[in-house]
Amino acid sequence: MFRIIKKETMAQGITALTITAPEIAAKAKAGHFVVVVAKENSERIPLTIANTDKTAGDITLIFQEVGFSTKELGLLNVGEHLEHLLGPLGTATHIENYGTVICIGGGVGIAEVWPVAKAMKEAGNRVIGILGARSRDYIILEDQLSLICGELFITTDDASYGRKGLVTDSLRGLLQAVEKSTHTQYPELVYAVGPVVMMKAVSELTKEYHIKTMVSLNPIMLDGTGMCGSCRVSVAGKVMFACVDGPEFDGHLVDFLELQKRLNSFKEKEACLNIACPRKT
Repeated sequence: MFRIIKKETMAQGITALTITAPEIAAKAKAGHFVVVVAKENSERIPLTIANTDKTAGDITLIFQEVGFSTKELGLLNVGEHLEHLLGPLGTATHIENYGTVICIGGGVGIAEVWPVAKAMKEAGNRVIGILGARSRDYIILEDQLSLICGELFITTDDASYGRKGLVTDSLRGLLQAVEKSTHTQYPELVYAVGPVVMMKAVSELTKEYHIKTMVSLNPIMLDGTGMCGSCRVSVAGKVMFACVDGPEFDGHLVDFLELQKRLNSFKEKEACLNIACPRKT
């Protein structure tokens, strides 16, 4: 049923799969995700829905091949079928006409920013985009986002493209420019998706300026329905489940240190799995 109709290499190690899933496509909104099972005995992988074609009944998933399960998914080709696809899951992004929205994506997190930026633009917002990656080879969806964003800034760690530095460097520059101007206003919302350290840094910066900030979290997730509890995160001192309460939360209230510790606790097991089950070509 879940047939792969298109496969595209977006960047080094980053793949996009377009899949026939009419029931999911009909209900999907910006911010929703699905749980993917590549083969009968495969691990369940949560992936954000990057794009939806409701007319054709297709969804597009963009993922980075970093571990055994995502590499296994990346081996599937056009014409093959996924074993299972569950969704749409999670709470959709709250979309309204805020005024000016800055959308920030780091690495493969850019794929999650794309549908949100598009929905924000359709709601009447002025959208500013900031994309960051290690190098030019890892920047994705630049053309698509340039059509959505009134301004698009790109940063790379190695200065191979755009501005050398971090997304927070570009963000700070924008906020400082507003601070010095009498004709512009601060953005009403900042939306950020990427590595935990990036989202933490963005949230700390925007907190200085009292700008509402939403982040999309990607903790370890198994069932996607709140049963297993593996995706629990602390938000404003309360335990929340990213799969049902999120994945988006107020960045000023998230306990990023706890989140990073939980993610690190799984690295050794993932490394062992990669050694025991190397990717077959």
